[in-house]
Amino acid sequence: MSSKVPTNTRAVQIIPEDGNRRLAVVDLEVPAPAANQAVVRIAYGGICGSDLGYWLKGAAGVSILKHPMILGHEVVGTVVVAAADGSGPAEGALVAVHPATPHEVEGIRYPASSPNLAPGSTYLGSAAQDPHTEGAFSQHAVFEARMLRELPAGLSLRAAALAEPAAVAFHAVERAGDLAGKEVLVIGSGPIGALVIAAAKRAGATKITATDLFDSALDRARELGANQVFKAPTNEEIAKVQADVVFESSGSKFGLDSALNGVVRGGRVMMVGMLPPGEQPVNMSLAIARELELHGCFRFNGEIDDVLTALADGSLFVDPVVSHVMPFEEAVTAFEIAKDSSQSCKVLLEF
Repeated sequence: MSSKVPTNTRAVQIIPEDGNRRLAVVDLEVPAPAANQAVVRIAYGGICGSDLGYWLKGAAGVSILKHPMILGHEVVGTVVVAAADGSGPAEGALVAVHPATPHEVEGIRYPASSPNLAPGSTYLGSAAQDPHTEGAFSQHAVFEARMLRELPAGLSLRAAALAEPAAVAFHAVERAGDLAGKEVLVIGSGPIGALVIAAAKRAGATKITATDLFDSALDRARELGANQVFKAPTNEEIAKVQADVVFESSGSKFGLDSALNGVVRGGRVMMVGMLPPGEQPVNMSLAIARELELHGCFRFNGEIDDVLTALADGSLFVDPVVSHVMPFEEAVTAFEIAKDSSQSCKVLLEF
């Protein structure tokens, strides 16, 4: 390996032990890169709900943690060793990382234009497959060069740290269709909901209503472009909104029920938040009687490139979304803060 890169690195790892999970900063070996891989010195990593899920529950949706795994998929950094085959950004390039690797499964069909739906895909820091896919909460990480997106000129790593979750928001907004002149309702103003507000405002929504359980989240929603906010509204209150498009970003059955009540007849509900597996007790009769359109939204495809452009040209304002930046050595404290939605939004680890 190049002398520019240490043979060892420090990483944030989740370790299953006796039915519990231990979060630890550990020393690990940096794997030697293949010809199509680059070595990146990580600058920032955002703590995602899936990272919290593995720590708190030992699972993220239906993905069950079985072995020790490095967490993290929302990362940016600097290329310190470029791919030997000449693919990807050069040494010294500032990059964001697209964490998905699509894989097909024989007999399962999906649209070729939607690689995010490839059934056997892997994702950084995910236990969906066994062996698990290691994440990138580490000082140095090795990636296939195709996963790297060079930052536009003038865009800093700190400013680009939200590129991955913002791409999730962009994907949902693009699937919603033209929002210019539309009224939008966002259920849940956590990190993804907040980014949906920012993306919807950029897309031309004329009125944005946001809901959440916490005042701090609603204050943030206003900063990002929400015109009106509701704290823990009842279905009767939310029904008065009659939004053209509703983005359900809470990932709860209560949020989805609110979305069905808050959308105009013939309107569109974008299901962005990841609901728990299993049946969900919501009033689906509304979707039938009101001819509502329900659309699932899962991860993203090439939207991360659009996000980087929008961050660079200033058309996407996301500064209020980051509530804390903490050294990765304080990962346990950072995760404690991130799980408390009353005091945090997006928590970044600095490497």
